[in-house]
Amino acid sequence: MLNVLVSSIVALWVSAIALLSVQNATPVELRFLTGRTVPIPIGLLLGFSASAGMLGAALVLPGDRASSARSLDEGDPFEDE
Repeated sequence: MLNVLVSSIVALWVSAIALLSVQNATPVELRFLTGRTVPIPIGLLLGFSASAGMLGAALVLPGDRASSARSLDEGDPFEDE
């Protein structure tokens, strides 16, 4: 069930990016403090952002799961043996 939900969410994002990239073909430029990016279409920008978010989540989640599994395996440190 979880796989279907995740696939549906990803499909929705891909569809939204495709729709926005077709409608907004004019390039946009991002400004942050004093820096600027090269003007690129907003659909491409959204695609890169979504990809970076998925990649970041894929890298962070396995480490988080491993640390929580380790803490469950250790048991109670104050338990008498």
